[in-house]
Amino acid sequence: MYALVDCNNFYASCERVFQPEFNGKPVAILSNNDGCVISRSNEAKAAGIPMGAPAFQIKDLVREKNVKLFSSNYPLYGDLSNRVMAILGQFTPNIEIYSIDEAFMNFDGMAIEDYHDYGLQMKKRIQKWVGIPVCIGFAETKALAKVANKIAKKFQDRTAGSYVIDTEEKRIKALKWTQIEDVWGIGYRTAKKAKLRKINTALDFTQPQHEAWIKKELGVVGMRLKYELEGKSVLDLEPISDQKKSITTTRSFPKQISDYDLLRERVVTFAAVCAEKLRKQKSCCHTIIVMLVIDKHTVETSKYYFNMAVTLPYTTNSSLTISNVAIDILKQLHKGNEHLRFKKAGVIVTGLIDEDKKQFQLFEDENPKHLALMQVMDKLNKKIGYTQVKLATQNLGLTWNMNQNHLSPKYTTNFKEILEINCL
Repeated sequence: MYALVDCNNFYASCERVFQPEFNGKPVAILSNNDGCVISRSNEAKAAGIPMGAPAFQIKDLVREKNVKLFSSNYPLYGDLSNRVMAILGQFTPNIEIYSIDEAFMNFDGMAIEDYHDYGLQMKKRIQKWVGIPVCIGFAETKALAKVANKIAKKFQDRTAGSYVIDTEEKRIKALKWTQIEDVWGIGYRTAKKAKLRKINTALDFTQPQHEAWIKKELGVVGMRLKYELEGKSVLDLEPISDQKKSITTTRSFPKQISDYDLLRERVVTFAAVCAEKLRKQKSCCHTIIVMLVIDKHTVETSKYYFNMAVTLPYTTNSSLTISNVAIDILKQLHKGNEHLRFKKAGVIVTGLIDEDKKQFQLFEDENPKHLALMQVMDKLNKKIGYTQVKLATQNLGLTWNMNQNHLSPKYTTNFKEILEINCL
């Protein structure tokens, strides 16, 4: 038996944990630089706050409906997510952390008489220990567990936030209720094509006459999803790995810039951050990607996104090497586009391998002194403060902080911002 645990309106719920005066009131969370709405409480949804809406477009609605806005507080959200996942680990060791607010669980080999009650126990413990509301769906497959979770969340008054698909009758009824666009793994375009073939529900998707179309359109992935919805488990939990498949550092600029020197400083800083993250997880990268983005609303051009990748003959996690390659890429991207003003830049490192599995090259390799230098840099930054020691191409005095006019304190990750309680 599988389960999917999903935190309800996670970002908004995190803010309410430490500010309970907003319970029952409309709350919305904004993206980086207070750009767009990325999370809403149920009350905010009822007030008509659209998901993804730019903040400037909903100013009047926010004022009219008295919606409380928060800037994204990712350190807080990440810490509370870790606490929720740690509690789930007390109920079964078989967990796949699917996202910051979702996790799959497997209970094979465990003697559980009542899964509905077991879900209520999980829900109660998470609510009591962390303060985050969750809903839990149980089924024989991961895809059906997703469906069960949607039912638990949609009908909380009847399910109490825990629902089990454990009979064929429940499975058929759940698939009839689930629209094709709500099926796990079915995107907008696929759903549109499916509806043209009169595949409107998850149950329609499992019918034999559509198997050839699924094979042609979705391939092996689509067939696996079909089997999962039929109750045949073919998707196992993904193994837990501390190593990421790629590392990305991107930022939007406070103002659009075209000056090469400013762009170079930002790109070098992003490259240095990527390199530090590589060393922190004891990885090296093969490929370095630099991207530049312009605002399509400010200039008429057919291209708004510029990127280029370079694959090295050796792997590295050196800030010097990665930043130098990033500068070379930037020069090529900027050449011929000097007149453009860029609103965003980023560096991506991919093709990651474990640091201890790095293969050295006979004729072309990295300067061996980089390893010792990076160790000293990391040690100093850890001792005297983050980013106190930088590369020469970085500006020590330049810090472009994001617009976060509605930021709440980092209650659990910064001792200086710990919650204060006045005892009368």
